[in-house]
Amino acid sequence: MIKLSAREISLIVNGSLHGDENLMVTNPPVFDSRKAKAGSIFLALVGENTDGHKFSADAFANGAVLALTTQVIDQPCVVVSNVMQAVADLAKFVRVQLTNLTVIGITGSQGKTTTKDLLNYILSSVGETVAPVGSFNNELGVPLTILECNESTKYCIVEMGARHVGDISALCEIARPDIGAVLKVGNAHIGEFGSREAIAQAKSELVTSLVNGGTAILGTYDQYTPAMRVADGVAVLTFGERSDCNVRAADVEIREGRPHFDLVTKSGRAAVGMRLVGLHQIPNALAAAAISSALGLSVDQIAGALSMAELASKWRMEIFELDGKLMINDSYNANPESMAAALRTLALFAQERGGSSWAVLGKMHELGATENSDHAAIGELVSDLAIDHLVTVSMPAYGQGVPRDSETKVHELLQKDLVVKLLNQMQSGDVLLVKASRAEHFEEIAQEVAANWQTEARKKDDE
Repeated sequence: MIKLSAREISLIVNGSLHGDENLMVTNPPVFDSRKAKAGSIFLALVGENTDGHKFSADAFANGAVLALTTQVIDQPCVVVSNVMQAVADLAKFVRVQLTNLTVIGITGSQGKTTTKDLLNYILSSVGETVAPVGSFNNELGVPLTILECNESTKYCIVEMGARHVGDISALCEIARPDIGAVLKVGNAHIGEFGSREAIAQAKSELVTSLVNGGTAILGTYDQYTPAMRVADGVAVLTFGERSDCNVRAADVEIREGRPHFDLVTKSGRAAVGMRLVGLHQIPNALAAAAISSALGLSVDQIAGALSMAELASKWRMEIFELDGKLMINDSYNANPESMAAALRTLALFAQERGGSSWAVLGKMHELGATENSDHAAIGELVSDLAIDHLVTVSMPAYGQGVPRDSETKVHELLQKDLVVKLLNQMQSGDVLLVKASRAEHFEEIAQEVAANWQTEARKKDDE
């Protein structure tokens, strides 16, 4: 964050200052009092279950020098009517001051966080880069990411999520992106938007916000994204696996579940061997490559970084292997597209290892009227991929899609502990996928399974 006095901040957010106007803020805002450090601002957010004002003393004990509040507290504060709006106003001001900063916005129905992680890895090798940890992509996450930047920051990567038309436009007013990347228009949140056309409209807000000199990065994995229009003076780069894409993947292979391909850009061709698992990582890599290419990086720089990058965000295609058994923990979130991609990865791993495949699947949320048919379609895909075991938790619609004559064995369970118990049947060579929407907390299953495998390994070592 750039250095600002308490008085300057009060003027920027149109608040009432209570305390020394010469206090200097030198670190970004925090809303968790435990993460406050010397010179930071504490945000006293009020939610359904917590009131940040109650933790202000703890924040100041940890080094905070100023708080944004909606009421006067015992510590130096700027009182505003809405803390979230004040943070947005502060981020808008800071963004305008950082004239040498390049902001990259990323949106799409799937792949935002992985693309962000890959791009962060690439750009960090050539300049100071700020990117959020995890999926911090809303009206709080975007301004806080901007406020992490200072005069020495070269690149800032912001994820932009949406649940309504207009959400991304509001985020763009804060971040003012120079480059906007739309990965794919899928079915995520279709229950809230009502149609893919509405989702496409919301995602397109990122590229329509770009001004003269900006660059739109468009995926070619659905019918809507490549057709998005941009303003005059905005360059367009497409990415995908078609021959007419500006940035593309050629000679694609999967080795041990990991993509290998030749990256082709206008500056040349270079081999990429990814450490991330799954064929669906190729679009994410190509999006990061297209953005990096637009920023002037060479194909060799980009390919080298993509071949070294590891996932920075948890519970996304994490691999855990012990005593010949392998688990793919992809429990962070799920929609029909990401579920299908993860299942194909499971099938590839099982084919290579020769053991049985186990798909432990939970509910995909926010699908609206198509919920049952979408889950049934995934069940049908499980059968088509010849996955040996489909384990469902309180979601029988998956099993309804499995044909009666299928060789896939369906286990319909109601509790997670029963799943963990069932998975004790796994043998060396078997592969397990754990996946559901975030609200299902399937990371608990993955953690319990990993703990059980470790206990079994210790027992063997003691024998």
